[in-house]
Amino acid sequence: MKACPLCGRLYPDDAGFCPVDGAQLSSATQVPVLADDQDARIGQLVCGRYQVRRVVADGGMGRVYEALDMQMRRNVALKVLHADVAGDEVAVERFKREFEVSKQLPHEHIVEVLDFQPTTDGSFALVMEYLYGEELRATLKREGTISPARMVRMLSQVAIGLDGAHARKLVHRDLKPDNLFLCQTSEGDTVKLLDFGSVKDKGETAKKLTVMGTTIGSPYYMAPEQAQGLDTLDHRADVWALAAIIYESVVGSVPFMGVNGPSILLEILTKEPKAPSQAAPNAKHPIPPTLDRVMTHAFKKQAAQRLGSVGALADAVGQAYGLTGTHQEWAKVSEADLSARINAKLPELMVAAAPKPASVADSFFGESDALDTFEAPAAAGPSMRPATAPMQAPPPSYEDVPMGVPKRGGNTMLFVAVGAGALIVGVLIAVVLVLLK
Repeated sequence: MKACPLCGRLYPDDAGFCPVDGAQLSSATQVPVLADDQDARIGQLVCGRYQVRRVVADGGMGRVYEALDMQMRRNVALKVLHADVAGDEVAVERFKREFEVSKQLPHEHIVEVLDFQPTTDGSFALVMEYLYGEELRATLKREGTISPARMVRMLSQVAIGLDGAHARKLVHRDLKPDNLFLCQTSEGDTVKLLDFGSVKDKGETAKKLTVMGTTIGSPYYMAPEQAQGLDTLDHRADVWALAAIIYESVVGSVPFMGVNGPSILLEILTKEPKAPSQAAPNAKHPIPPTLDRVMTHAFKKQAAQRLGSVGALADAVGQAYGLTGTHQEWAKVSEADLSARINAKLPELMVAAAPKPASVADSFFGESDALDTFEAPAAAGPSMRPATAPMQAPPPSYEDVPMGVPKRGGNTMLFVAVGAGALIVGVLIAVVLVLLK
């Protein structure tokens, strides 16, 4: 490894100059680490192995450093818990779980966690591979939205990583732009999923880690079943969260808005998001109406009616932009190539018919006639159906509908009004109980 004598950043052996300050690089072991009065760990050897070089980021849980692994001669990211967090048994257990879960995961598109050890100052350190790039959150903050090609390539890679985790009965539960890391390459981004500390293990022998009265995840990206704290939550909660990320990436705003946690969750439980093509009709990157139908299926309130996997979501989104094939292919295609393919189809897709608006009752219950088979308009190609899962969901059972509320139409609007009012009150009570326990 080489290091910059000015900023302390570490680089591969074939690097010559630091792109940050232009200084010539030298061997990392020959570049002294400057002490920092604000952080005693800088320059220290943590866990007898990791020489701390500089602070990379600060978070609510801990501080992240770039460090040199003196045994493997590679740079690593070292996350050390804050002193107050290190005294919380549950927080430490979640920290440790991220290390244990990582050993079960494929790492092509999931960050690799290398080590977990206590530190001499009474905290705990999690060691991960060091990534060059930035979180999707930083990209969206700077650019507002991302191009369709970049989004499809990103989504396709995330699908490969997440479907691998889901196959092992592991649900991430905290997907958000902050946890998608974009490593820039000449072909386009290589995406790495971060932070499996909130993972839910649905395996039969899973170790349970539950805190009464807590709801894990960011409210903007929470599926209804997660917002309600239901134990039935499974991988389809990640499908919802990833759909919310895609919506934000193309529209420039989250699908469900609110001024605080309870108001956001109430929107998720009782409202439908505006169709992407209508939410941003003048977007920098045009949004075809064909994407609206995909989002309708991804945001079904009942998990059983939602797209069945992240791979199915990725396939449907790509096909909504006129691509042929599957996400397994698009994940490896260069962004420039994907952009050319999408741009060739986009003019035809932009005049495609938008989906029929749902009725008031359908919007309230998260159901609509859009549950019928998802077919592409003629201009979009022979088929837009995902290769890995059908878009058509089975008709919902009447047993799922609250007592006294007609399924559809009804004989009298009185029953609809009474039932809907009762359900809204129940939702409000559920949200308050979940958040305030």
